[in-house]
Amino acid sequence: MKFLLGTKLHMTQVFDDAGVVHPVTVVKTGPVVVTYVRTQEKDGYTAVQLGFGEKKAKNISKAVRGHLKNLGNFAVLKEFRVPADAQYAIGDKVESSIFAAGDTVTVSSVSKGKGFQGVVKRHGFHGGPRSHGQKHSEREPGSISGGLRTGPRPGKRMAGRMGSDRITVKNLKVIEVDTAANELLIQGAIPGRRGTLVEIVG
Repeated sequence: MKFLLGTKLHMTQVFDDAGVVHPVTVVKTGPVVVTYVRTQEKDGYTAVQLGFGEKKAKNISKAVRGHLKNLGNFAVLKEFRVPADAQYAIGDKVESSIFAAGDTVTVSSVSKGKGFQGVVKRHGFHGGPRSHGQKHSEREPGSISGGLRTGPRPGKRMAGRMGSDRITVKNLKVIEVDTAANELLIQGAIPGRRGTLVEIVG
């Protein structure tokens, strides 16, 4: 099992050897360090904790600094489950070279936040008719069912906060690996804005 952390940079397109163009998302992986190894005997499960990114030491609590043991001032700590026979040690570095062109990966990240939105944008409602006699109902939800006592039924699609959800996209293909720049070019779109944390599992 292979896994890596990175940040979304931008989208572009690349051509393969056959001249076929592929839309890709560029992910900056950067140096990822193993900060802790969980074992079945001590923790009840086997996992590897990775540290990624950097932030000022003053913004890290003393408890976390003691946990990291001078490995670095990481902005993000994430755990990944591994088999019991996996060989990892604290301080090991995980780089983009663990992946190769053609690998199939699963990517998870947080989508763009769009704030409070109406039903037309959030759920694709058509809104009211534009015929004469209609004044302010172009983007209204229409009937929301129920009465004064019962209210709308549970699960009714209504206006509300949109975006900022954790989304997982499966079966994405690694088109190119740039080990010098620590970048992965992954086919297709990845949720989130530029700079969003991306979890890559292969």
